[in-house]
Amino acid sequence: MSAEQVSGLCEQLVKAVTVIMDPASTQRYRLEALKFCEEFKEKCPICVPCGLKLAEKTQTAIVRHFGLQILEHVVKYRWNNMPRLEKVYLKNNVMGLISSGTQSILEEESHIKDVLSRIVVEMIKREWPQHWPDMLKELDTLSKQGETQTELVMFILLRLAEDVVTFQTLPTQRRRDIQQTLTQNMEKIFSFLLTALQQNVNKYRCMVRVSFPWAQANCRVGIAALNTLAGYIDWVALSHITADNCRLLEMLCLLLNEPELQVGAAECLLIAVSRKGKLEDRKPLMVLFGDVAMHCILSAAQTADGEGLVEKHYVFLKRLCQVLCALGSQLCALLGSDCDVETPANFGKYLESFLAFTTHPSQFLRSSTQITWGALFRHEVLSHDPLLLAVVPKYLRASMTNLVKVGFPSKADSPSCEYSRFDFDSDEDFNAFFNSFRAQQGEVMRMACRLDPLTGFQMAGEWLKYQLTAPVDTGPMNYSSVLFLSAKTGEGLCSIFSPSFVQWDAMTFFSESVISQMFRTMDKDEIPVNDGIDLLQLVLNFETKDPLILSCVLTNVSALFPFVTYRPEYLPQVLSKLFASVTFEVVEESKAPRTRAVKNVRRHACSSIIKMCRDYPQLVLPNFEMLYNHVKQLLSNELLLTQMEKCALMEALVLISNQFKDYERQKAFLEELMAPVAGLWLSPEMQRVLSDPEAFISYVGADNKISDPVLEDPSGLNRSRISFCVYTILGVVKRARWPAATEEAKAGGFFLGYLPSGTPMYRNPCTEQVLKLFDNLLALIRTHNNLYMPEMVARLGDTFAKALDMLEVEKNAILGLPQPLLELYDSPVYKTVLERMQGFFCTLYDNCFHILGNAGPSMQQDFYTVEGLANQLLSSAFNNLNNIPDYRLRPMLRVFVKPLVLSCPSEYYETLVCPMLGPLFTYLHMRLSQKWQVINQRSML
Repeated sequence: MSAEQVSGLCEQLVKAVTVIMDPASTQRYRLEALKFCEEFKEKCPICVPCGLKLAEKTQTAIVRHFGLQILEHVVKYRWNNMPRLEKVYLKNNVMGLISSGTQSILEEESHIKDVLSRIVVEMIKREWPQHWPDMLKELDTLSKQGETQTELVMFILLRLAEDVVTFQTLPTQRRRDIQQTLTQNMEKIFSFLLTALQQNVNKYRCMVRVSFPWAQANCRVGIAALNTLAGYIDWVALSHITADNCRLLEMLCLLLNEPELQVGAAECLLIAVSRKGKLEDRKPLMVLFGDVAMHCILSAAQTADGEGLVEKHYVFLKRLCQVLCALGSQLCALLGSDCDVETPANFGKYLESFLAFTTHPSQFLRSSTQITWGALFRHEVLSHDPLLLAVVPKYLRASMTNLVKVGFPSKADSPSCEYSRFDFDSDEDFNAFFNSFRAQQGEVMRMACRLDPLTGFQMAGEWLKYQLTAPVDTGPMNYSSVLFLSAKTGEGLCSIFSPSFVQWDAMTFFSESVISQMFRTMDKDEIPVNDGIDLLQLVLNFETKDPLILSCVLTNVSALFPFVTYRPEYLPQVLSKLFASVTFEVVEESKAPRTRAVKNVRRHACSSIIKMCRDYPQLVLPNFEMLYNHVKQLLSNELLLTQMEKCALMEALVLISNQFKDYERQKAFLEELMAPVAGLWLSPEMQRVLSDPEAFISYVGADNKISDPVLEDPSGLNRSRISFCVYTILGVVKRARWPAATEEAKAGGFFLGYLPSGTPMYRNPCTEQVLKLFDNLLALIRTHNNLYMPEMVARLGDTFAKALDMLEVEKNAILGLPQPLLELYDSPVYKTVLERMQGFFCTLYDNCFHILGNAGPSMQQDFYTVEGLANQLLSSAFNNLNNIPDYRLRPMLRVFVKPLVLSCPSEYYETLVCPMLGPLFTYLHMRLSQKWQVINQRSML
């Protein structure tokens, strides 16, 4: 085809490209132009001459880019069908474009450089090494023409490594051929890259001194060389990285102090130091602990940090921090192995610099160091090194600061906030990160305290004493946090962002971590009992009406409680403090609902009592009567405690009763404890309500039409009675047990003999009481399942039409959505009656199945041999499954069926497990098949 025809076609293409890129073009013209260009690329036989003409540097950048895209399309989709001479013609012309067809390095558009390098890589992937053996020589020759060509060669080598090794975007055999040839030539490639880097850095430094404008060109080549090295360092043999006495690593360290090149150098260094492989091959990396490397790293970090918060410098600091982390990991791997590596002379300097990152204002940098600290503290050799032991107190001191939850991106109350705005999109993101960071820190602190437990305890004591005497600072009052005034003191209460609370919160976490570790690590005789008891007394004597601070105080009581095992006379004081918190109110006799913070305090106190009775039952046993009387007094007032709080206290009593180690005595106690529940649960009215869905709906108030959904709830007391019974049954089934030691069980009358399999049989003192209530429990489960029948759903009042729907909390959990970070701790929890009803149904359903799931392990053969148990379960728990939604089926399978099957002895498989699982599995298979069919139909549509 003649030159005129090529020119004419090119003119049409230029017009088409102009129309496509012109914002003023109409949609119709743009689509027509796009169609013309695509058809040209697909069908025109003269794509190569047209593409080359459009790619000439006299054209505009947009047209040149389109011309190069045409050539790339030809190489990608027509190469195999092109005659040999046309291939050579195209290849030579493309190499000519690199040689003289582009603007200078500082003027040329980056997208032109990118597409040009892509074309060469696409040709290499098809021709090298078989049909283009001199490719590397040609690239080397091109690079000698100047900076423009050298940069393009770097782009080509990087793109080639990415396509072949990183992304593997070509057929397996071609990939193997190219990678093998790359590996064979790696010495030359690395020599070329290092030489280009060295030469251009030297020129850049010389020209910068005299402010020569061309210096930027050499800088660009240096950056391109570093980027290309980063693409190879990750996978080449370690010998190339450590060749010539680690010349590459030395160059990279020196470049850390070159502002324009330091980020690229740090990236390369990080990839090199993070390499895995044989320990012997990694040994040369220890050169980075040498004087020169360590000086370069530290001085670069100090300079970058000293220039304030600039994004570029901050990114560089992050890379340097990662380099130090990776260096620590290499040291931990090599030291103590067979590689004959000793603790480096600069280990102390390394620790000091690493500590500087741990104390940096950036929460992200602080968190980045934690894994490496953990590795150092648990290393079998380094953990005994005097230098590391000397850093432990400094690390713990830094942790005291790092545990304080400050740095929210929306705030300005800490230097960390500014850094957080770079790292986190929202306060919720930061909150999720910080919670994870704090948990990680707790783990590392415990490791540090294994090395020096006493220092950690002393620091915790100092901090605790300070907080107990410090004035409360609630922070600035803002409307959203609705601060309430205490009726007695007139002081404002803390919010979760208040300066006092964040300090209390951090101190509590710190003391909890270090004190628990001290008891695990130190010998009994070495424990500082007097100091611990002094701290406990200070905490017990501390009074506050602030619920958030009181919650922290309770955690400190629990953390210090192990000291009471040495001085049991302090137990009544501890119990008194906890019981006072069980009934805690900010404002006595208030009609408003309790705030979330107050609810948490009361739950916290109940949990602390349960934990104390679970972990130290022998210690609490002598005070059982006092405990029992106190609980009875609290239970006598129906409105004083919530149902959950009542049951928690009853659980604590059951845990202590396990220490009676006398079957008859414990059985009599449980009978007395459960008498109110049994009276209510077995009453004729309750039996009618539990066995009839309509009566149940009416009794709990789900058919009412409520005019004021916040304040009006006439059936709340009825619901709470059902909840109380179910909570109590669950608590007793979960907690009542026989003695763990067989001899004690025999002496106490718990032991019954052995099953044929040799498994010992015990009787649980709660069995008689629980089985008495069992029929009504199954009736309730059957009734609850029947609520999902369409006619029953229709009976729900307008207010409660969605009462059986999924809770918002459950939806958020499934979707993985974080809880909104709001200052709700200070506001009363005004739930609508619908929300309360939803919570009631959901909790009731879960708890009923928790009882069934715990019944087997708790009552053993007495439960498995209940007459007709399989049929009873099939007619209640598995009743009306067709109408029950997936989100209710899941907890039933997880908390009931799974534990029952796992705990059931093989002797009862035929009578219980098989008759129950047969129909259940048949139904589940059918249900899943139907669901799968729906999914397939959706995908077909």
